[in-house]
Amino acid sequence: MIEEIQLFEIPVVEDVRGNLGVIESGFLPFEFKRVYYLFDVPSSAFRGGHSHILQKEVLIALSGSFEVTIHDGNSKKSYLLNKPNIGLLIPNGFWRELENFSSGAVCLVLASDVFDEEDYIRDFNVFLNSKK
Repeated sequence: MIEEIQLFEIPVVEDVRGNLGVIESGFLPFEFKRVYYLFDVPSSAFRGGHSHILQKEVLIALSGSFEVTIHDGNSKKSYLLNKPNIGLLIPNGFWRELENFSSGAVCLVLASDVFDEEDYIRDFNVFLNSKK
């Protein structure tokens, strides 16, 4: 259900020289095994467009902003990510689409597992059928 999607605050160490966002082991509801980031995404481009069978992810806008639309098979909800101390937790089994990237946007992704093409559902109709 869409209520499983969570925005959460990342601990920040404030310093006059610049702030530090801290994600330590045990902070997330899963141990992450892969970290990757999206950058130089044209504002008209779409990213995502898939669901994971098992993998969970956290998305963070390290710089700039972008919109994440989540679909649970019945309803959808959009989230604007635009602060480096706010993460969006996406459990497995949710379709996600990323769009409206601002200039200079960087999306950090913390994933619960390594890349495995077999874990992806890339066809929206197949995703919808998996929810029945």
